[in-house]
Amino acid sequence: MAVIRHLASIGAVIGCLAAPLVAQDAQQPYRAKDPGIVLPSVVKSPNPRYTAEAREKNIQGMVELDAVVLADGTVGDVTITKSLDETYGLDQAAVAALRQWLFKPGQKDGKPVPVLVSVEMTFTLK
Repeated sequence: MAVIRHLASIGAVIGCLAAPLVAQDAQQPYRAKDPGIVLPSVVKSPNPRYTAEAREKNIQGMVELDAVVLADGTVGDVTITKSLDETYGLDQAAVAALRQWLFKPGQKDGKPVPVLVSVEMTFTLK
């Protein structure tokens, strides 16, 4: 598995793990364990923003997300797979930040292809 770590200025630690799944057709995203797949790599990863409400409630922890990195390196569909905070906005902050990420696209046979990845965003207060 590819692991990329990034320390955010607000105290969020962000990791990216490629999900071990299998592509079913050309329209579906490829997955990390598909033969011949070169995984996407992060080029730009804007930090999620802590909401004032989450800071006041001292909410810390991890949001897990699945996302499709498209063939152009942008992020397509994003799904929350493990919620941290539906009430004070940290789940939504993680999704919003991930939608702004930019990747060097994944490849198959030397051509850019969509690839499903899992991303963990950990929110910590200092």
